[in-house]
Amino acid sequence: MPFYHKLGKIPPKRHTTFEKPEGGLYQEELFGTLGFSGMSSLIYHINPPTIVTQPIKSYDVSPKIAIEKNMKALSLKGFSLPQSEEFIAGRKTLFVNSALQIGLAAPKTFNQDWFYKNGDADEMLFVHKGEGVLKTMYGNIPFGYADYLIIPRGTVYQIEFKTTDNRLLFIESASPIYTPKRYRNEWGQLLESSPYCERDFRRPQDLQTHDEKGEFLVKVKKQGMMWEYVYGRHPFDAVGWDGYNYPYAFNMFDFEPITGRIHMPPPIHQQWESAGFVVCSFMPRMYDYHPKAIPAPYHHSNVDSEEILYYVDGDFMSRNNIEQGQFTLHPGGIPHGPHPGAIERSVGKTHTEEVAVMIDPFAPMMITEDAMKLQVDDYYKSWMIE
Repeated sequence: MPFYHKLGKIPPKRHTTFEKPEGGLYQEELFGTLGFSGMSSLIYHINPPTIVTQPIKSYDVSPKIAIEKNMKALSLKGFSLPQSEEFIAGRKTLFVNSALQIGLAAPKTFNQDWFYKNGDADEMLFVHKGEGVLKTMYGNIPFGYADYLIIPRGTVYQIEFKTTDNRLLFIESASPIYTPKRYRNEWGQLLESSPYCERDFRRPQDLQTHDEKGEFLVKVKKQGMMWEYVYGRHPFDAVGWDGYNYPYAFNMFDFEPITGRIHMPPPIHQQWESAGFVVCSFMPRMYDYHPKAIPAPYHHSNVDSEEILYYVDGDFMSRNNIEQGQFTLHPGGIPHGPHPGAIERSVGKTHTEEVAVMIDPFAPMMITEDAMKLQVDDYYKSWMIE
């Protein structure tokens, strides 16, 4: 859950006149969620944020579904996704339901001649490889390996990649992405028992105000379409802002794992939540320390959710033959658990260096045509015992 932040110049009272030094008024914009009852920020622009000179074109970018109903364990080799020249066109959605889309991108760059806005979904970008700067009207956020970037819907942004070998996992969420409620007290402060605290969040800094007139292309994703608009003023013309609704970063390695004497259930790894899914961070940690503990997870049935794991680094102890960038999908309705030999291998081990992102959607996922191109053949047979 973001907390109050401000940058630049703002008036002492909201919804009051805020005069420019040369005369005239700065233009106030409420940037909010859930109508007027969710998180919001007040932004003060040099020019009205409504100056559209022309709509250019629109085109369909909705993912093509290959499997609408799935009950088979699947695995995808994400690093087999070819590199793309730029970020937005190169994003490939792999899993889809009404609450979220999950996919990968391997861009060399982000075309700096235009701007992007997702009008449908909050975005979570996980940086597996690469580094750069997320640029918005709120300011800049440098990022690198293992960073989560949370970008509220409607945020106009650019990404300046400082590397050409970039690998990103992305989620597009139909509902806002928050920190779990059980980590916060009734006033919203993160608890002492939370696996992270407010100090771990990196908020926008280095506000850069662009007072520029011209033709600025903004690509807006909405309803499965990409709409191209030309704005008459630079989108990043804010002189100041304050509030709770803004992009921010969190590095995965700032998550402090919760451990116990015997094996703890997956919710201890939870990092984020939304209305239709949760996201967990599996991090290097000490294993369970009961003298007869089995560190490997017990077999469990996915009844209420799917389980999607994205493997980042290290040796994931419950799986055999897993590579960096690989996905596994274990659908709801059938049990799953450690691969053959994993339980026995784990006994007596004291720690793990595994790093992974787990996404648990509460409704079944559809599988896209792009996902099928990355599929590991017969993964569902990998639990067979000779």
